[in-house]
Order: sequence, then C-alpha cells, then structure tokens
Amino acid sequence: MENKTIAAISTPYGRGGIAVIRISGDNAVEIAGNVFVPGSKTPFSETESNRTVWGRIYYKEEQIDDGMAVIFRAPHSYTGEDTVEISCHGGIFITQKVLESTFLAGAVPAGPGEFTKHAFLNGKLGLSQAEAIIDLIDARNMEKVRLAGAGARGALKRAAEEIYVLLRDAVSTTYAYIDYPDEDLTDLTPEELLEKIGDAKRRLQKLERSYSVGRAVNEGIRCAIVGKPNTGKSSLLNALMGEDRAIVTDIAGTTRDVLEETVSIGRVMLRLSDTAGIHDTEDVVEKLGVERSLRALSDAELIMAVFDGSVPLGEEDFALAEHLRGAGCPVLAVVNKSDVSRAAEISSLGIDFTAECTVSARTGEGMDALREKIEELFLGGEIDYNTEGIVSNARQYAAVCAALEHISRAEEALSAGYTQDIAGMDIELALSALAEVDGRSVTGDVVETIFHNFCVGK
Repeated sequence: MENKTIAAISTPYGRGGIAVIRISGDNAVEIAGNVFVPGSKTPFSETESNRTVWGRIYYKEEQIDDGMAVIFRAPHSYTGEDTVEISCHGGIFITQKVLESTFLAGAVPAGPGEFTKHAFLNGKLGLSQAEAIIDLIDARNMEKVRLAGAGARGALKRAAEEIYVLLRDAVSTTYAYIDYPDEDLTDLTPEELLEKIGDAKRRLQKLERSYSVGRAVNEGIRCAIVGKPNTGKSSLLNALMGEDRAIVTDIAGTTRDVLEETVSIGRVMLRLSDTAGIHDTEDVVEKLGVERSLRALSDAELIMAVFDGSVPLGEEDFALAEHLRGAGCPVLAVVNKSDVSRAAEISSLGIDFTAECTVSARTGEGMDALREKIEELFLGGEIDYNTEGIVSNARQYAAVCAALEHISRAEEALSAGYTQDIAGMDIELALSALAEVDGRSVTGDVVETIFHNFCVGK
C-alpha cells in the first residue's frame, strides 16, 4: 500500500455543533501537531493514546479555532495506522480551513471510503465487514442495523473462515500424504474426506439459503403492484410509503409509467414498482405503460395483485389472472376498497394465491395485516445475526454459490470412486471461491468498486 497520510472531514458537510477531521497514516501525529497545539505544556506528539485533550487550532501561524483532539496509535486504531481526530466548531468555512491546514502540513485528501480501505488492507477488517459498515451507515430500519452490525462484527467472516479452515486442512493432509508417502503422515481415507466435504457442503448450503433473508433486509425485494386501472394501486403504494408519492384521482389510468420507490415494511425492505393498469388499450402511451408493467411483473420477486373489492370481477381481472398464473414468486391478492363494500369473489379467478389480504388503502384498514404477511413470507421468525452468518449482497452470494458448486463436484468425484487428489482439485477451487467472500483473493477492481461506494471521511 502506498505510504501516505490522508485527511478528510468525517462528519456530514454543513453547519453543526462540531465537525471532526480525521487524519491517518505514518505522519498523522506529526501533521496534527502542526495544526493542533494542546492547552497544556505537553507537546501533542507526547499526548497519551486514546485520551482527548483540549487545544488551539491553527491555520498557518494564525489561531482560527479551539477544540479537542485524540490520538489512536497503530495498530490500535480503526485503520491500523496512527490516526488523529480533531474536533472543531462545525461551520462550513472553519471546517474547510482546518482540513486545508492538514494539507499544508503534509496530508493528502482521502478518497471515498479510503479510511476503511486502509483498515481492510492493514488486516483490521475483512471485505464483508467493510461492506457491512456501509450498510450500517445506509440502514433505514432496525433489522438492517442488526444485520449490518453483526456483519461489521465479523459474523459472516467467521462462518466463511470455519468452512475455509475445514477444507484447507482436509486437502492439505491429502496432498501431504501423496507428496511424501514415506513420511509418517496420516492420510484421510476417501470416506473420511467425503465426510468432511459433506460437512462443508451443509454449511455452504446454509449460507446460500441465508441470502433470501439478507436480500430481504439489506437490498430489498423487487415487488410489483399490478392490477387493472382504478383498483387503487397508487393509493396502496402511498399507504405503504406513508406519504403521497403517486398521483391518485378517480380517473382510471392515471398512472402511465412504472413508479419505483423503496420502503421498509416491518423488518423487510421492498423495492416497490407501482405499475400502469394492465388492460387492452389503443392509446400509444398507455400501451407502453402496460408493456412496462408486464416487464415489472416478470422481474418481480413478490407480486401484489390489486383488485377492486367494491365491484364484481371483470374481464380485465380475469386477463390479469392469466398473467399471474404460474408466477415464479409469491403472489398476494390485495382486495382493496374494503371501506366501500365487498362484491368481488377472488376465488373465482382460479389462482392459488400465496395469501389474500383485504384492505382499504384510503383508511388504512387491513394494512398492518398486509405488512405482517409480507414480513412472514421473507423473515419467518427471529434471527440471531451474530451467530448465523448471513450473506447480505450479490457479490458474497456469487462467491458462496461458486464454492458450493466446486465442493459438490468434489463430493461427486469421491462418490464415483476417484482418488482423493482428483477431488482435491475441486476443493482447491472451492477454497479460492470461498476466499472471495471476505476478500482474501478478490480482484483489485472489486475492492475499488466496493470502497468507492463509501462517503469521503469513512
């Protein structure tokens, strides 16, 4: 890693009570000492680690503020390097001047996520932990806080490490015996190696399954709200959002395009698509809207099929049912307008819906039951994120799936009677894939992409 000392504002940009300027690198203490002078007679370089001290802050040779500073000496810091945090008053201009003063003293501007990148490169945290930190910053509900917090504390890292060590030890023992047959080394029999592979496979399958939970909490489930015009789809979206995001009128066909929003439904994140009403039309614009609605329906991981419960089902409802038939995801029948009357009989559609919920998007009646049903579909019960190890994004999931595929091939080779060294080749490939979960063998481009998503100062 390039030997440089970086600095950035680590608090949100704007006016506030205080702002924090973070400096990290081999020369962090020296640079900070040119900016911050303790109120005591003790030179800043001799300040005790992890102790906050008051002092004066200088720009060139002029005092511009007073504040607090603390030194975190390597390796006992977030980045694993000498790190200093200077707290000054939180005005935009004064904060920029303090940061500029660190640059004049020898620091260079930190890039997005560069402090966390240094922590990763210095072995202070794994890649899955770094990803969890940005998820924690972006969290919009307590469930994501729990998931991201466990990831930042290393729950997934530990789960992947246990499988990695199990496979590594098994394959190394096998290869050692093959390479040095005259030495007193214990070889694993095919049955013993198969048992260890089976154990690793079961653990990998558990991680693979965990992505359904991780995706629901962290990335959000793609959910299409579909139905014929004027069933209350936009009203339902507004009720789920808790605000008026979609235009609602008594005129059928108000929504002409797909409106996308992300909303927290209890412990689950939904990426909602409020679609144009699906119906036959000669209007060119409406046709485009219907086509996009059908695409959103085919891409969905959850479908809310909205029906106007106040009137009997019509031809367009039955036409929608044909589009829903054989859907590869859960389909909730949402019977809207319960505050008016109930005239629609959903059972006559001949669709085996995952569940049926009767609601009034206008008054809120039945909305809590709908939210509970959605949560139940994707998060069946309480989850101990600290012990489970949950795969929370597509990158991690791809690495786990690749490891599982190779370990399955190794299992098949042994079961078919091939020797341990043949199975060992696939075990090595599984190890390589598994190492990507936490960044031990991930490419530089992947690392750069992940840290580029961080804000500057973290």
